[in-house]
Amino acid sequence: MSDMEMKKFIAGQLNAGVSLNEIQKLIAEKFDKRMTFLDLRLLAAELEGVEWQKQDPEPVKAEEPEKAMAAKDTAGKTVVELSKLVRPGAVASGSVKFASGASAEWILDQTGRLGLNNAVGEPTEDDIKDFQKELQKALSKGR
Repeated sequence: MSDMEMKKFIAGQLNAGVSLNEIQKLIAEKFDKRMTFLDLRLLAAELEGVEWQKQDPEPVKAEEPEKAMAAKDTAGKTVVELSKLVRPGAVASGSVKFASGASAEWILDQTGRLGLNNAVGEPTEDDIKDFQKELQKALSKGR
């Protein structure tokens, strides 16, 4: 096996849309040659005529309209988000965007006390009532 054969093989596989990880495995199987990923990547970078855009994942455009719809649906409503990482000493924590436009981080401690931190703007009484309702819904869904 010559270097020229391997380069042609690598270029052909890349143009077929095969990933470098898969090519690394194929080289080990077909040519019985072990290459580090970095060596393969450097070798592939030197090749001419490779259509690199075939290696790029296609952007998912279906998510964009969903995000726009979600943003439109939440306009003027209180939105409560649960954090996946809970703060130390808390049972749950997250963020809230109030209908009035104010926002804050919230924390629910082990004794059941609810606190707001880093508030931007001043939530109204209605905001607080909506927040408590939305938080209860979020906690019942998220757990």
